[in-house]
Amino acid sequence: MKIYTRTGDDGTTGLFGTERVLKCDRRLDAYGTLDELNALLGIVRADGVSPRLDAVLERLQNQLFDLGAELATPDAEKKNMQLIDEKDVADWEATIDSFENDLPKLQTFILPGGSRAAAMLHLARCVCRRGEREIVGLSQEAEVRELALKFINRTSDLLFVLARAANAEAGGEDVPWQKNR
Repeated sequence: MKIYTRTGDDGTTGLFGTERVLKCDRRLDAYGTLDELNALLGIVRADGVSPRLDAVLERLQNQLFDLGAELATPDAEKKNMQLIDEKDVADWEATIDSFENDLPKLQTFILPGGSRAAAMLHLARCVCRRGEREIVGLSQEAEVRELALKFINRTSDLLFVLARAANAEAGGEDVPWQKNR
């Protein structure tokens, strides 16, 4: 099988099923940003993080692919493509709590930075937030489960905590915001 099909040469792409849409469709913006986030997490993992962080990031990469598949599927419920569930959100909340228990309490806002892994995870959080905005935009035009929004919102919280954990594991500290420096 060849990687190129030439079917997208006219500026369209196929969604899961037979429907074709323009490559600037909001649905593609939403799942395309999840793909970008997933690639960024791959860079973080390739650069090297602790086994604990790596295991969380690997799971997250798979779940982002699941959510992307759901968003790429009009009538996802009918096609049995609702792959994220409430347990996934609850698991991330428990993971966030577990990591936060090992971190000092925040006393101020923090800036992206510290270790390379932490800085990249902060960037991933920003990409995640963009994805969330795009999913909200898509929800104004098409059916998007509320659970998808909850999941992506929790994912950005998770990435924030993982960035802090990466700094702690590297023996560093978070970079505090200094007002009117």
